[in-house]
Amino acid sequence: MSLTAFLCAWFLLAAIGNDPTVLPSPAALVQPFWQELMSGELAYHLTMTVARVIAAFSIALAVGIVLGFLMGTRPELDKWLDPWLVVFLNLPALVLIVLCYLWIGLNETAAVAAVALNKIPGVATIIREGARALDRELKSMATVFRVRPVTYLRHFVVPQLAPYIAGASRSGIAVIWKVVLVVEFLGRSNGIGFQIHLYFQLFDVAMVLVYSLSFIALMLTIEWLLLQPVEKRVQAWRQA
Repeated sequence: MSLTAFLCAWFLLAAIGNDPTVLPSPAALVQPFWQELMSGELAYHLTMTVARVIAAFSIALAVGIVLGFLMGTRPELDKWLDPWLVVFLNLPALVLIVLCYLWIGLNETAAVAAVALNKIPGVATIIREGARALDRELKSMATVFRVRPVTYLRHFVVPQLAPYIAGASRSGIAVIWKVVLVVEFLGRSNGIGFQIHLYFQLFDVAMVLVYSLSFIALMLTIEWLLLQPVEKRVQAWRQA
């Protein structure tokens, strides 16, 4: 319903402005979208962006979970690392991106590293709170029954952390999508961010909208078909 209202408002504003160089109507985007799709350009740049998102997201989630768990279960380590966590939480993404490009170079390693470093502190913060909330009685029971560490981690810790991991994943992917576009805008030769930068320089509003909306549509599809069902499943025990 809200999307329909948005499209109607867009059609109305485009008709009132009557200037396709400023705000083309949705109908005016159909032909350039089809041309980019048929030429393979749209699919190629979307694929490159998604590949960077997956790589950065995987690194940020893995490192953030381990770091957050250790900080949440070991007060001494948490006290030592907490100032650095605060620093990186408040460090602008643009600064990290520029520094990574300057130190590592204009390459894929720098691009993925900048995005991952930007999100690791956020994941670690959420997981740390989950680790602090772990049931101590379950840990005592596992100790009494001499449960193996791997079994304890798999059957006692992971189920309790699952909602926190799901929350960190959703918030992480939302931020990473945006940061990847900035990374591509500033220093890559492909991807949705690069294309937006290219058509921004050409003042081609229609093509900027084509690539932006295609990216948004893909992001929403992943959110609805993957992230929301996973989060609903891991939180199902709360309603049992």
